[in-house]
Amino acid sequence: MISREPTLERLATAQRYLLEPFGLDESHLRRALAEITTHRVDDADLYFQYTRSEGWSLEEGIVKTGSFSIDQGVGVRAVTGEKTAFAYSDDISWESLVDAARTVRTIAQADKSAKRRVPARKIAPTRALYAGLDPIGSLDSNAKVALLGRVEKLARASDPRIVQVMAGLASEYDVVLIARADGTLAADVRPLVRLSVTVIAEQNGRREMGSGGGGGRMGLAYFDEACLHQYVNDAVQSALTNLEARPAPAGEMTVVLGPGWPGILLHEAIGHGLEGDFNRKGSSAFSGRVGQRVAAKGVTVLDDGTLSDRRGSLNVDDEGYASQRNVLIEDGILQGYIQDAMNARLMGVRPTGNGRRESYAHLPMPRMTNTYMLGGDKSPEEILASMDKGLYATNFGGGQVDITSGKFVFSTSQAWWVEKGKLQYPVKGATLVGNGPDALTRVSLIGNDMALDSGVGTCGKEGQSVPVGVGQPTLRIDGLTVGGTA
Repeated sequence: MISREPTLERLATAQRYLLEPFGLDESHLRRALAEITTHRVDDADLYFQYTRSEGWSLEEGIVKTGSFSIDQGVGVRAVTGEKTAFAYSDDISWESLVDAARTVRTIAQADKSAKRRVPARKIAPTRALYAGLDPIGSLDSNAKVALLGRVEKLARASDPRIVQVMAGLASEYDVVLIARADGTLAADVRPLVRLSVTVIAEQNGRREMGSGGGGGRMGLAYFDEACLHQYVNDAVQSALTNLEARPAPAGEMTVVLGPGWPGILLHEAIGHGLEGDFNRKGSSAFSGRVGQRVAAKGVTVLDDGTLSDRRGSLNVDDEGYASQRNVLIEDGILQGYIQDAMNARLMGVRPTGNGRRESYAHLPMPRMTNTYMLGGDKSPEEILASMDKGLYATNFGGGQVDITSGKFVFSTSQAWWVEKGKLQYPVKGATLVGNGPDALTRVSLIGNDMALDSGVGTCGKEGQSVPVGVGQPTLRIDGLTVGGTA
């Protein structure tokens, strides 16, 4: 059997799901785009999507719920200057397509000199970061139920104080096709899986919760026995640790952040502030600061959509541009922002492969993919030993960030009080309060243990949610405000 080049294979899959069942081909896409470009638009595109999703959840020892859904449709967009016209439909037909094209073109004036022909087809440069498989079919239903049962059995066997176990298994098969007014044609086939486990531990009338899980762009076979043990252990240890937690102290102090998931603070407090739309409008604390020092020496922050199999990775973004490895901050100096097509054009720079949307019914905007800080030269043991008194936070819950001011508030879900470089006891109720740009300048030690999260992140912006990844090494930040309960 002769296999096709991955880009062409994905394009063929997209045509099979999104064009052929509805009597469409590439000529219809060109004609629809030509309808839009009879008016004076700066850009236009068509975004077709087919999504099949499945979910299973276990509670009280049995699988209580299961869900399955299929969604498909097309979004049609025209852009002129800063204005965007957008229409979408779950009816993929020539009639709906041309009607949407004629609707969005009204954003601009008719151009009698405009040519109706769209440039010749050009396949967008792309990558092959994950297999184009259907994860839903990678295990049968009995095996999925057994997988969740195995998670529950491991959790309950790990400690007699575990009194409740909840587990969930989610799979998604997403096929997208993008056609742009410049003739660009791009496609992607995106698998996505996630396994989550939450446990409740009880001791002396006190109950505490812990959670674990992960996933990425792969099949369900990824969740092998070692993986299950890791997720269960993370959840159980978190719950048991919190059973011993004392009220958290408050005040300005040294804070050490653990590796991996604590990078969510970096994502929220700094990453959003580096998105192109906020900076074009001058509403970010980082606006107009390219080339300036915005962080301590040694701080290098990337947004990288090219990591194999990662939850936030993309072969091609939702505007047809190949994902990239974007260096945002290098050795403390701001290098640039992450961009979608419209904001890049208005700011006079190139798109960075960060145009993302939740679905065909949503507009694209600049969004993060996998955002992380590179490691330094200190061991985590050395960083902890450097603390006289302070907080060591290894896991986070929710948080809030004001993009304009950069101010953030984050709650820890697992943390310890440290004295003389030694962990004294776990604490509960600690919140970190600060300013993103200011916090970056207070980084004094950077660990050599950079790690990415396990694959659980979902980012929200303007009502849209997309899967993302975060990561960082162990970090010491001096003079950060901690709001406590003590």
